[in-house]
Amino acid sequence: MKTAVIVFPGSNCDRDIAVALEQATGTAPHMVWHRDTELPAGIGVVAVPGGFSYGDYLRSGALAARSPIMTAVREQAARGLKVLGVCNGFQVLTEAGLLPGALMRNAGLNFVCRDVALTVENAGTVFTRGYQSGEQVRFPVAHHDGNYVADPETLDQLEGEGRVAFRYAEPVNGSARNIAGIVSADGNVLGMMPHPERRIEPAHGGDDGKRMFAGLLETVGA
Repeated sequence: MKTAVIVFPGSNCDRDIAVALEQATGTAPHMVWHRDTELPAGIGVVAVPGGFSYGDYLRSGALAARSPIMTAVREQAARGLKVLGVCNGFQVLTEAGLLPGALMRNAGLNFVCRDVALTVENAGTVFTRGYQSGEQVRFPVAHHDGNYVADPETLDQLEGEGRVAFRYAEPVNGSARNIAGIVSADGNVLGMMPHPERRIEPAHGGDDGKRMFAGLLETVGA
């Protein structure tokens, strides 16, 4: 199974998610520079990592979403490519139009960095098949602009179509209806603010994140 990680200037979590993908697949992912115009052939999963990307001073993810490689990601996602965006990657996916809504400053304008409890809202997606609906898992968060917002009609649609993948078990950053992760209408794109790649082995305090990568890659490989 071939995977890829998009690398933007200033990224600081691309290596974290690369390690998670390599542990899940046994093969190191392709590290794709943001100025590239094509993804490697045969890619099954592409990750847009967390951390900071260049241009976040303007609006988180706004410039990164317009990098040449994101045109290729959008085109391949339209053909069914599985795309995972974490933290800043979630912001990039909304700015790129791959997911609805936007990520705003946290309530209280504070940087939030701690473990949080999440409820698995929908275990029927390719990203969450390793969990049970209603199950609680714990992932770290580390963000200043993690407040997911959308108009009421969009929120109702997301919930009505089962596109809320994860919800905070308690308020974390002011996100609308405590939404922590959503999938696209076709189910092949997931954006989430917490970091599953930082919870893949007991030394990290647990392996709740490992099941996401294992389940995703098992589905794609099949």
